[in-house]
Amino acid sequence: TGPLQDKNFSVPEGGGVRFIYQFTSEPPAVSFRVTGEKDGIIDIVPKTGILYLNGSLDWETKAVHRLQVESLDEKGNIVKGPYTVTIHVEDINDNPPEFDQIKYTGVVRQNSRPGKPFMYVHATDRDDPTTPHGQLMYSILHHFPNPYTEMLFQIDSVTGAISPSKTGSYYLDPQKQDTFTLVVAAKDMAGMTTNAFTSSADVIITVKETLWKAPPTIHIQENSTQIYPVNISQVHSNEPDVIYDLFEKEKLPRLPFSVDQNGVIYVTEPLDREEKDTYTFFVVTKDNEGELVDKPLHIHVTVEDINDNPPVCQQALTVIEVQENEDGGSNIGTVLATDMDEEGTLNSRLQFKIKSQAPAVPASNLFLIQQDTGVLQLISRSLNKRIASNYSLKVLVTDAVFQTICDVQIHVIDINDQIPIFEKSDYDNVTVAESLPVGTVILEIQATDGDEPATGSSYIIYQVKEGDPNNMFIIETDPETNRGFVKINKALDFETAPVYNLVINATNPEPLVPGVQYNSSSLTLFKVFVTDVDEPPVFHETVYKREVPEDIPVDALVMTVKAYDPEGDTKIVLKEVQGKRAQYLACRKRLFCKNNAAQKSKTTLILHLDDVNDNPPLLAMDYPPFFCHPLSGGERAFLQATDADEHWYSTFTFSLADDMNTRNNWKISKVNATHAYLSPKHANFEEKVYKIPVIINDNGKPPLERKVNLEVNICKCSSEKSCF
Repeated sequence: TGPLQDKNFSVPEGGGVRFIYQFTSEPPAVSFRVTGEKDGIIDIVPKTGILYLNGSLDWETKAVHRLQVESLDEKGNIVKGPYTVTIHVEDINDNPPEFDQIKYTGVVRQNSRPGKPFMYVHATDRDDPTTPHGQLMYSILHHFPNPYTEMLFQIDSVTGAISPSKTGSYYLDPQKQDTFTLVVAAKDMAGMTTNAFTSSADVIITVKETLWKAPPTIHIQENSTQIYPVNISQVHSNEPDVIYDLFEKEKLPRLPFSVDQNGVIYVTEPLDREEKDTYTFFVVTKDNEGELVDKPLHIHVTVEDINDNPPVCQQALTVIEVQENEDGGSNIGTVLATDMDEEGTLNSRLQFKIKSQAPAVPASNLFLIQQDTGVLQLISRSLNKRIASNYSLKVLVTDAVFQTICDVQIHVIDINDQIPIFEKSDYDNVTVAESLPVGTVILEIQATDGDEPATGSSYIIYQVKEGDPNNMFIIETDPETNRGFVKINKALDFETAPVYNLVINATNPEPLVPGVQYNSSSLTLFKVFVTDVDEPPVFHETVYKREVPEDIPVDALVMTVKAYDPEGDTKIVLKEVQGKRAQYLACRKRLFCKNNAAQKSKTTLILHLDDVNDNPPLLAMDYPPFFCHPLSGGERAFLQATDADEHWYSTFTFSLADDMNTRNNWKISKVNATHAYLSPKHANFEEKVYKIPVIINDNGKPPLERKVNLEVNICKCSSEKSCF
C-alpha cells in the first residue's frame, strides 16, 4: 500500500486473478478511478484503491500496460492525479521452440571441407529473446544410419549451420551411402536447464559425388603450333568463391602451366618431349585469407612425341677391317645410329640403305646392309687388296620423316696367314721378392708377325696359357712394337706359391685363314721364383668382437685371441698396447703381436658389456607431491620412476603396500610405462605430511622391487596453488 503517486510494477505473465497494489486515500478523496490500457484485465476497486488483475497477463500479447489513476471526492471531482502507473509484464518460459519447416533437405559433396556449412535449420521461440527463455541451442539427437563411432555431421549450436565433421569429410561416399536422416533438436533456456522446452525436426541429407577430383593423365603433343595458352583440363571445387592456384615440387626453372579462377588449367608454351617428357604438379584452392580449402589435387601431364628429330650417326666415320678372303654372307660390322624421338615408336624406327660405294670395283654392289639393324655383310667372296684396299660407303639412314647420311670406311686387310713367332722359346727365369708391388713389370717379351702391320692380323695378344691358375700375372702389349710386358697382377706370397712355371702364348685378334694354325713357335716358357720376405705376424680375425654380461666374474675367460707367423717358425708374443677397464659399457683394446723387434701387427678387441637387471627402480621427482587443504575431490599427483639399468628394464608397475589404512585412503593408477597417478580416495584429510608406502617393480626376470615411503603434504595453499 501507499499514497497515490506514479508507480512502476513488474508482474509475471499468467497466474490468473491477483492483487497488485493498494493506493491509500487522503481526504477529501473517497474513491479511485483507473483509465488506460486495461485490456479488460486490469482494474481498481474504487472504494479501497486496490489495483488488481481479473485475468492473466500475456507477455507475448502485450509486454507493457500504461494506466492513469486518480482519486475522487464524493461528487466525483478529481482530488489528486491522474498519476501514471506502468505495468511491465515479465516473460516466463511458456512457449516451446518452433522450427520454420517440418522437414529440411540439403545436399553435401563428398570430401567437403569439415566445418563448412552446406545448409541451415532455423527455429524461433515466442518468449522474450533477451532472456534465456527465448535463447535456443541446436543439437543432433539422432543420426540415421551412423556406421562409425563418430557422427559424420555436426551442427553449430547457435546458428543451426550443418556441416561435415572431420570423420564425415573423410568417409562420406555416395557409392556406400547416399542419404542420411538427422533428427535435429532446438532447446530453449540456452540449453542450460533440464526444465527447458525442446522441439525437433528431420533433416534429409543427400550425398553427391565430389566435384573436386583430379582429371585423368593429360596428354599434350610436343611442339604444338596452337596459340597459347591452351586449355588442357578443368577442375571444380566443392566450395564456391575459392581461389585456384598451382604449385610444384620439382622446382623447375619455370612451370609451363597456369590455372584461372574457374579452375581451367592451361599449358602456356610449346613443350619438348626430348627436354622433359612428364610433368607433375598440384592444383590447390584457397579462401580469401590464403588458407587451403580442399586437399591438393595431383595433376599428371604426359608429353606425346612427334617425329621432330632426324637420325644421328653414332660415329662421324665408322671404320671396319675385313680380310680379303672373307666369305660371302659374313657380318663385317654394324652402322650405328640413334634417334631422340620416343623409343619404341615409329618416330624412332630407323632403316638403313647403302646409297653409294666407291670405288665400284670389281663390282658396285660388294656390300649389303640389313635394312632394320644396320649390320653390314659381304655379298660374295670378292675382295682383293690388290684391286682396292679401301672402300667408302654412303649409308642412308631414315625415319618416317628425316634422313641422314652415315660415312663408312672399309679397309681390306691382308689375310691372317702368318702366326706370331717368339724371339725366344724360353725366357729362363726371374727371381722376385714376395713384397713386390702389384703392377711391377718383371719381364719384357717379344714376338713378331709377318702379316700387314697395324692390322688385326699382325697385332699380338699375349696370355699366360698355363701355370697361373689364380691370374697372379698379366701381360700388356705395346700396339706400336708388339712388345709384351709381364706384370704382377695380384700380391705374391712365398708361403702359398714359391715357384711359377709359366707357358705364354701369342695370338692375333683376327682369325687365321683355314689351314694355318698356331704352333710351338707362338709359345714361350718362363719361370718365376718368389723369395721369402720376413712378414709380420697375422691375426686370425681382423677385429675381435664379443658380448658378455656386465656381472661376468673376475678372471672369467672372455675369448681367445690367436695369431700366426706366415713363416711358421717364430714365437709370437701378444701384448696390450691400449685399452679401457671393463667398468665401461663397451671397452676397446688394441693388441699387437711381434716375432722380433722389426715385425709386428695390430688388431682390435671390442668387448660389449650387456646390461643385467641389477638396479631397482627409483622415484624421480624434483619436489614431493602436495594437495591443497581442504580437498575438493579429483586431485591427483604425478609420479615418475626411473632405473639405472638399460631401457628394456624400464617398464614399471606401481602399487601401494598391503596396508589397510593406506589402501582405504589412497589409490594409485598407471599412466604409462614410467608414470602413475597417486590420488586421495576421499576429502577427509588433516593438514599434515602423510607417509605413503609405494612399491615399484621393474620388468626384469626376475623383477627388482623398491619400497618408497613417499611423503605427501596436505597443506594450506596460496592463490598460486602452492603450500605456505
